[in-house]
This record gives sequence, C-alpha cells and structure tokens, in this order.
Amino acid sequence: MEILQQKISAIAAQLAQQLIHKGLTLATAESCTGGGLAYALTSVAGSSAWFMGGIVSYSNVAKQHLLLVDAPLLDAHGAVSEPVVIAMAQGAQQQFQTDVAIATSGIAGPGGGTPDKPVGTVWIAWQLGHQTFTELFLFPGDRADIREQSILLSCQRLLDKI
Repeated sequence: MEILQQKISAIAAQLAQQLIHKGLTLATAESCTGGGLAYALTSVAGSSAWFMGGIVSYSNVAKQHLLLVDAPLLDAHGAVSEPVVIAMAQGAQQQFQTDVAIATSGIAGPGGGTPDKPVGTVWIAWQLGHQTFTELFLFPGDRADIREQSILLSCQRLLDKI
C-alpha cells in the first residue's frame, strides 16, 4: 500500500506541473474515494494555483444538491454508473467553474456489491472543457486498495489526456 501511495504522490505532482504549464484549473467530485483524490492533489505544494475545490457526495441526495445530478438519472442507473459519474464531473466543473473535473463513483466494499456491480467496480469520468471521457474499472483488493487504485488511475488518466 505504501508503494501505491508513493505512486499517487508522484503522479499528482506531475499532474500539477501539467495543469500549471497549460494554465488549467481542476475540481473533483468524489463518492467512493471519499475525499482521497482531493487530499492527494492538495498535498502538492502550490495546489491553490490550479485546484479550485472538491465535493464529496457520498449520498444520492448530496449528488443531487451539490453536483446537480438529476434524481431520475440516479433512479434509472444507480450511483455507480456511467451516466451518473458523467453528471458528477459536469456538475463539479459547473459548480467550481473549472477547465477540468474528475469524478469517481464506485463500490469500495467490503459490502454493497451485487452480481452486476461487484465490490471493486469503479466508474471514473474526466471532463475537459466540453469533452467527457469515462472508464470502468474492476479493482482487486480491500477497501483501501480499491480507493487508492481509483485515485491513482484518476490522476494518471487525466495526465495522459492533457
């Protein structure tokens, strides 16, 4: 786990450099990562230059009120779904008026999984301007492993995209 944390720190620092270089701002919308993504990003010195804020929207009510996710979308697809994670990323970008946003929604466990959405299922969305990218992951491990892998891949994939 410590090796994963070191990788997260290194990727967050690289991401910060690229955001600064390109003059981009970033916001986060987190569910399964519980603020861990914002923590990793703000652990980089000088992050106030590019990180505008984050919303931890663990409940569906929080997703609706804070990230402007429509209730019918949540009812139709569930919180751990591509349409909802897209709406979360777009909501974070809108609420913070940023260039870029990252959203995470998943099942970190140990409970909560179903045959269709087992523990380790994580949707991540990246909003870059008007473009949205998503990816579905099925991470192995315990709750901490799943959350850390989600944070790492959130940053890594955004770094690849910008």
